[in-house]
Order: sequence, then C-alpha cells, then structure tokens
Amino acid sequence: MPTATTALLVLDLVGTFAFALNGALTALRATRLDVVGIVTLGMITALGGGTIRDVLLDSLPPATFVDWRYLAVAAAGGLIAFSSGPHLERVNGAINVLDAVGLGLFAVTGALKALDLGFGPAQAVIVGAITAVGGGTLRDVLIRRVPSVLTSGLYAIPALVAATVVAVADAAGARGPVVTVGAAALCFVIRMVGVRYDVDAPFPKGAPGPQDG
Repeated sequence: MPTATTALLVLDLVGTFAFALNGALTALRATRLDVVGIVTLGMITALGGGTIRDVLLDSLPPATFVDWRYLAVAAAGGLIAFSSGPHLERVNGAINVLDAVGLGLFAVTGALKALDLGFGPAQAVIVGAITAVGGGTLRDVLIRRVPSVLTSGLYAIPALVAATVVAVADAAGARGPVVTVGAAALCFVIRMVGVRYDVDAPFPKGAPGPQDG
C-alpha cells in the first residue's frame, strides 16, 4: 500500500524533526556545548529510538542509515535549534511541546512498523513505546541526567497508550489515517496534561517524589 507507506514515512520524518529540535534545545538548556555537540545530541534524540526499533525488529540496516532524509531532517532540526535557540525558548513550553509531539508520532510509527512486519499486538506496543522514549533516554544519559522515562509517570504511559490504540485498531481491522493521527494526538494530550498539572504515576510509600530527589 504505497499511500500507507508514504503516510508512515511522513509521520516518521515529522517526529524526527520534532525530536531533533527537542534534543538540541534540551542540550542548550542543560549543557555548554559547541555547534557539533548541540547538533549531535539533537540527532541522537531524533534517531536513537528509531535505530533501536529497527535493531529489535531485525530490520537492518536501520532506516536511518539507508534513507538520507532521516539524517538531513535530524541535522536540520539540530541546526535550527542551535541558531534560533533563544527565540524558541521564548515560546512557552517549547521543549515539552516538541517532546510530546515526537513522543506521539514515534509511538505510533514504531507500533505500525512492528505490525507491518508481522509482530503481535503486545510486541508492537512494546516496540512503539521503545521507539518513542529511546532517543530521549540516550540524550539524557549523555548529558548526565536521570532519563525522563524513569522519573515522569506520564512519559512512557502516553506512548504505551498510543501504541495500544494502534495495535487494537489493527486487530479490529479499523486501521487507518484517522486512528493513526488520533492515537498520536491522544499521546500528545496525555503528556501535556501531565506537564501542565505536574501529574505523575504513583511512587512507593516513603519514596521521594520527582522534585525531592
């Protein structure tokens, strides 16, 4: 289905761009790096999750290394963030919004790719979540920060929800653009609600909250 393949590629590239901007902006805020460091972190954020996904799916070599568009879009996002960082930072919640956009798109595309390769619904959900959080986790490790996926209850959860919606719709024979976009939008909304209202998953009794550690 050429149309479905094209739509999946577009979603993947949009998510790549959003995560590249997010990763580079996060690096600008958290570290003192030159242009190479900023762009590199942006690209790792954008491409890390998809690379991990393709390795898990045995889809080798990863799309990142066979399709120049992924590298170009990721590099462009990093360069834009480097050159326009101060202006982008003035946009309220720019980093969180970009992160939520990338999270939703990557969760959906990861699950769809797993389903297209014949994986079951449960496996597709896991792959979708890993695709969504993988790049950000690598970024956080490189800047010596506890990964967001381990400290924010509404980070991995929205990705799991979006991937689950896609998997369930596919099993029910209702897969299509509306479901795909709706699942990504649902992930975005849940993530932004968590950011706006500082909502987290329950912590163990007596354990410090995310702001206390």
